[in-house]
Amino acid sequence: MPVRDVLIVGAGPSGLATAIAAKQHGLDYVIVEKGVLVNAIFNFPMHMVFFTTPELLEIGGLPLVTPYDKPTRLEALRYYRRVVDTYELPISFHEKVTSIEREADGRFIVETENDRGVTRVREARAVVLAIGYYDLPNYLGIPGEDLPHVSHYYTDAHPYYRGRVVIVGGKNSAAEAALELFRAGVHVTLVHRHAALGDSIKYWVRPDIENRIKEGSVQARFNACVTEIAPTHVVINQQGTREELPAEGVFLLTGYHPDADLMRNAGINVDPETLAPELNMETFETNVPNLFIAGGAIAGKKTGNIFIENGRFHGVKIIELLTERLRRD
Repeated sequence: MPVRDVLIVGAGPSGLATAIAAKQHGLDYVIVEKGVLVNAIFNFPMHMVFFTTPELLEIGGLPLVTPYDKPTRLEALRYYRRVVDTYELPISFHEKVTSIEREADGRFIVETENDRGVTRVREARAVVLAIGYYDLPNYLGIPGEDLPHVSHYYTDAHPYYRGRVVIVGGKNSAAEAALELFRAGVHVTLVHRHAALGDSIKYWVRPDIENRIKEGSVQARFNACVTEIAPTHVVINQQGTREELPAEGVFLLTGYHPDADLMRNAGINVDPETLAPELNMETFETNVPNLFIAGGAIAGKKTGNIFIENGRFHGVKIIELLTERLRRD
């Protein structure tokens, strides 16, 4: 069994940037990805426009060309495919890491399983977790959350034309979904546990959603919590008052979190409250030697602190340190 210099877990922008740096430094590396290329971006809303300008999404010195001020989801998918093809990055898709163990001699034994149930053992001198957070929703833990018309991911409005949809959440993803659904002829009700929408809403989205709520085009229930989801309706509690909201579709856009169990089982100290891993923010090395984290998983529950534009640089620092360390050893 070959022992790689570095195993990179995750084929998002941070993982790809790490792989490019590893290639440029002459390291033996591979990426394993449990889903598809840039899996989080693939699962973004179909017509999403990024908040940032194209150059802030670029990796490996390749330009992201767009006729617009801000790139779309589709343009980003095309761009990252081009990055992988240009650098000929080795990626094993649909291969999920199930365990990471560090041996006495410093090698990492990484067990994986693909989506057909085939298991594999990989070995590496170092591991970089570029696992993000978008794969694990923050569940409400209420009855009916697992019903087929309920999802933690909004993708497209068209299937709900002339229907009724309840969106739970009050940040940017909830606001954008509500607006897109409304404009597609859907009756939308936004349910948020706080008294007002969140501060993270994009500056061009906020006046739009606020005006739609004000005029009644989008219904809103603030200071309200969902207590149950039934096949035909959603039950909410708004400051002690129970209400049933009819719904053919329900989107629970309540945020996401990194895979704390994978990190803990690998020996990383993880804060039980914030889910932030223990690591050196200069080197991105965890308390486990030669086990690093790049990208969004660094932030724990505070997922708004790390974006593609800053996470894309983590891998460069990691690989520079690793190259020096591995050559010395």
